Amino acid sequence: MKTIVVTGKTIEEAIKSGLNQWNVPEERVKTRVLEQPSKGLFGLIGSKDAKVELELIPDALEEAVAFLEDVFRTMDIQVKIDREQTDDGVQINLNGKEMGILIGRRGQTLDSLQYLVNIVANRYATSHIRIVLDAEKFRLRRRQTLEELSDRLALRVIRTRKEVVLEPMSAQERKVIHSQLQNHPQVKTFSKGEEPNRRVVIAIR
Repeated sequence: MKTIVVTGKTIEEAIKSGLNQWNVPEERVKTRVLEQPSKGLFGLIGSKDAKVELELIPDALEEAVAFLEDVFRTMDIQVKIDREQTDDGVQINLNGKEMGILIGRRGQTLDSLQYLVNIVANRYATSHIRIVLDAEKFRLRRRQTLEELSDRLALRVIRTRKEVVLEPMSAQERKVIHSQLQNHPQVKTFSKGEEPNRRVVIAIR
């Protein structure tokens, strides 16, 4: 919890001083008046300024980024963090020299980190927020790989008339397979099994 105590000739002036220190709008703070201003004797002697305590209301994305910065500091790696708004929510892009460590085998480390980031962000969000974590455009490359794999396996299913069961994948990756083949005239897809071993099946329609 981040708080400061500020003073001013009026309560409004004190609050404005605090907002300027943090460079945030008024809706990002909770205020508690500690001391009312007083003019004193004849408006001169013993006058007192207003004293106000401001508490910063956490921002979900700022907390998510701060969490990542803590993780990277602990791992002793330099990572540039950028974020952008997308149709699905927010994408946080990571760039640096040691991205292989963060991505992991088939993106498993990145998926785990994404899971934790979403937990942190939604602890502070007023409504549900979805964050996609990417590193050096891994998600895009992985998506292209899965789309090509889907097309190849669909051809195999058509040729052999036998269904194909893929390796276990995250919900995000299964969605790529389903989307790629959802309008295919000859094959269909469905998922089977329990997490974390849920798999996509490609079969003849």
